[in-house]
Amino acid sequence: MLQIINQLKDNYIFMASALSWATAQVLKTIIDFLITKDFTAERLVGAGGMPSAHSAFVSSLAVSTGRFCGLNSPEFALAFGLACVVIYDAMGVRRAAGEQAKVINMLAVELMKNYNKEGKVVNQLKELLGHTPLEVLAGCALGITIAMMFKGI
Repeated sequence: MLQIINQLKDNYIFMASALSWATAQVLKTIIDFLITKDFTAERLVGAGGMPSAHSAFVSSLAVSTGRFCGLNSPEFALAFGLACVVIYDAMGVRRAAGEQAKVINMLAVELMKNYNKEGKVVNQLKELLGHTPLEVLAGCALGITIAMMFKGI
């Protein structure tokens, strides 16, 4: 196990990507706290919010792979393709699912008002799933910056 950890910590591509993800998650938690004035531990690992940790991770993965393996390598092509799919998904499919969850939750609350006085729904759908283009752009900028600054090379 220790050998695996040592190999991962010496892997520039992995460490730059992991650091980008972790930094984005911490920033997301801080930004959420500043806006809501309430600490939500789920923000440290949860999806959605500013900046996009998914975008930070895959952008850092692509840039660090390009730096390490070369832009003409198959590894870079794979990392870049993965980044495109993940970023598209974060802004498209997952964001749409989050918007749909908001509407379904509102409908459920209205429906429940007919059955109980509180109008509460016990199990609401998770609404914060995807990202706005600005959140994705911020994540990409963070990931690229960390990959370029990381001293693993």
